[in-house]
Amino acid sequence: MPFGILECNRMEHVPGTALMNDQSDVPSDLKEVPTEQLKHGTGRYSHVVLIPQPSDDPNDPLNWPLWKKDLILCIVGLSAAVVGAYGPMLGPGFTTISKDLNISISTLSQSTAWLILTIGLAVFIANPLAKIYGKRPIYVIAVCILFAVNVWGAVTKNYSSFLASRIVGGFGMAPYEVLVQATIGDLYFVHQRATRIAVWNLFLLCGIAGASFISGYIIEDLGYRWTFGICAIFFGIFMFTIFFLVPETAYIRPQIKPRRTIHQHSEEEMSSAEKTQQDIQVEQAPSSVSIPQKMSYARSLRLFSGRYTEAPVWKVFTRPFVMFWYPAVLWAFLMYGTTLTWIVVFSVVNGVIFVAPPYNFSVGEAGLTGLSPFILTLLGEIISGPLNDWICLKLTKRNRGVYEPEFRLVLVVVVVVLGCVGFFGFGVTVHDRTHWSGPVLTYGLANMCLAFLSTCVFGYLLDSYPHLAEEAFVAINTRNILTFGLTYFVNDWLARVGALKVFDVLGACFLAVCMLTIPLWVFGKRIRSFIARQQWLNDFMTDL
Repeated sequence: MPFGILECNRMEHVPGTALMNDQSDVPSDLKEVPTEQLKHGTGRYSHVVLIPQPSDDPNDPLNWPLWKKDLILCIVGLSAAVVGAYGPMLGPGFTTISKDLNISISTLSQSTAWLILTIGLAVFIANPLAKIYGKRPIYVIAVCILFAVNVWGAVTKNYSSFLASRIVGGFGMAPYEVLVQATIGDLYFVHQRATRIAVWNLFLLCGIAGASFISGYIIEDLGYRWTFGICAIFFGIFMFTIFFLVPETAYIRPQIKPRRTIHQHSEEEMSSAEKTQQDIQVEQAPSSVSIPQKMSYARSLRLFSGRYTEAPVWKVFTRPFVMFWYPAVLWAFLMYGTTLTWIVVFSVVNGVIFVAPPYNFSVGEAGLTGLSPFILTLLGEIISGPLNDWICLKLTKRNRGVYEPEFRLVLVVVVVVLGCVGFFGFGVTVHDRTHWSGPVLTYGLANMCLAFLSTCVFGYLLDSYPHLAEEAFVAINTRNILTFGLTYFVNDWLARVGALKVFDVLGACFLAVCMLTIPLWVFGKRIRSFIARQQWLNDFMTDL
């Protein structure tokens, strides 16, 4: 196996490994189905074998026109952007808000921690319900909750009511933590996914990063309650767009199994080579089910369209916990969970660091520090998604047309460089009291690192375990419990030991976790094979 990825000899076809490029030197063991019998991409991707293979059903989301898929992604992506802003939008005004509510900054930062904890627990409700009843009803209910809690937050008068609105808001935010990535898996083929993951992540991270520099001036000029009011306006619009323009993307996909056709010939009639060539002729199994009619628009507006799994409810609710048996999911949890948690720390501490000497920023100026991560995240997402897809196609071509999900991990090299400069650099520049451009730039580089990392992590999981995407993303988002713990006490920790030690610890943890990518690259295919050979695990994680 090239590129240092160890081959597996225990299974003929390892889940995740697939023929994706139609070329002459494809390995013979993957030619069981002649590529001319498989559906291909169009235009400049006409040589790409579509993974997964779409059905002939016009209601199959894979068969929808690209404009419709991208419209759905834009709507849920824009919703995710405002969801991303909802958490950190109060950060620049922590000092002002704490005085208004007559509480300490530490108590106020703990309200963010409770919000994050609620999200971490709510994903264990949102995902199983989406797995059973589809994603559409969960999206609609979630956006209604977010509209209501923002109206609530805009009129709240005391800390108890403020805290309650934030906690309830976590139930509306949770679906956007786990379902958008799975929706991308429903709509797009493997060679399209990294770009779309980058688009979703662009919306989310720009919402997180952009919230502070916009909300800083809102808080300064209009008061912090208007941050909730403006979010309520956005979610009011999204209620209508999601209901009318986002149909159900879950689909019960029939297994398209090839049937081997053996031609009987005598030994005298053909040579051994000819016999082998005849023996591997394959044809598609004829479908005994007629092609359904295209669903009408009115019918697509149904909130509930039936069950999408026959598994017992208890099993669906417990599967995310079992996902930690999958080494790739554990790696993704550590990579994405720790890095995003460290990014959240910035939003919690920046409102304290930049309003104090030597910077002495106003609330609006402290919010403007979010301009750096906004711009660099935008740049990172524009580059990372298309670059990741391009790398995968190039490595697939060099690998005789065979795609391995490990190809998604190449850009972790960029993640390490950006993250180390971001985390270690922020601590050093704040400690040495450099010009404000130092910590602001390193803050942006840390966010840019997350843009590249998300594309690698979610692309790898979607391609390795496409049928368990929702469960995998729920497992990853248990990182909210880690985020809760850190944001709960980080301001006290910062005051006690200083920015240098805090961000040295965070940077060291980040680097150590990134190093786990090396064994995953080398042994990833064997790990996928090992998991696929655990019969008890397969029985529990599938509906069959």
